[in-house]
Amino acid sequence: MVRISMKSLFLTAVLLLALSSLASAADRLRPITSVYFDNKGGSLKFPEGVAGNDKGTIVVADTANGRLLRYTFKDGAVKGGDELKPSQLTYPIRLQLGSKGDIWALDGKQRRIVHLNADGGFVGYVDPQGVPAPAPVVPRSFKLDGKDGIYLLDIYGARVLVLDPSGKFQRQIAFPKDYGFFSDLAVNGNGDILLLDSVNATVFVSRKDAPDFVPLSKNLQEYVSFPTYLTTTGGGMIDLVDQNGGTIAVLGGDGGFRGRMLSLGWKEGQLYYPGQIGFAGAGTVVIADRNNSRVQVFELIH
Repeated sequence: MVRISMKSLFLTAVLLLALSSLASAADRLRPITSVYFDNKGGSLKFPEGVAGNDKGTIVVADTANGRLLRYTFKDGAVKGGDELKPSQLTYPIRLQLGSKGDIWALDGKQRRIVHLNADGGFVGYVDPQGVPAPAPVVPRSFKLDGKDGIYLLDIYGARVLVLDPSGKFQRQIAFPKDYGFFSDLAVNGNGDILLLDSVNATVFVSRKDAPDFVPLSKNLQEYVSFPTYLTTTGGGMIDLVDQNGGTIAVLGGDGGFRGRMLSLGWKEGQLYYPGQIGFAGAGTVVIADRNNSRVQVFELIH
């Protein structure tokens, strides 16, 4: 006869509870619709970037087609698909929408941030002014805060630059030592700056006005393959886009792993080398599903 101790039963119960918690996190995104075409029937081609706002505006970086597309999400449907193709923007890979609806796009070939108005008209380049050596500045990614302050990941200078909306230098924070490759950053509502090391699958943090970065998470390689994008959500949670794994990993505000959402694949609701994640109103998540050449819209289920 096999005897099972109370201690074994307790440990099993704890494990099942933990797995249940992770499973619930994995079920939090429900597919609503996918976007494959512009308003003239032209196909998206390897879109890497997407951004949205509370008005339901969605702007897509249709990367391989060298253009932006603007949609509106309302009543569970995506409409529009107007092309925005200023000559100053050739290969958009990351997008942010400003507080007034302006569009900020990182051009992956020029390695410059292009500022457009809400209608797609060219406003200017973000050329950092008054930045200490070294030069030049080579942005890998960027984010905006609620006042359109710019947080720029400078891979050449091994630092994060904080600029005002016009590009004037405010301060800089050096990368921490012994890192692999930093691919993205984010700023939360408290003014903390997060930094994502894709090679080591680790998130660092610089608390508001702190002079350096310190580890926030442990090495997450047992949970993710190669995370390349991060964003913060309500309640202090952190979402990591796992490019190679085709999932969204969820971290708590303390950097602890909370679970995964979605999976690798080609079916609706699955991801294949995803790029950027954005939000188009409360509970609406938009993902640039790059290698499936589409953008997917999901409902966030709590």
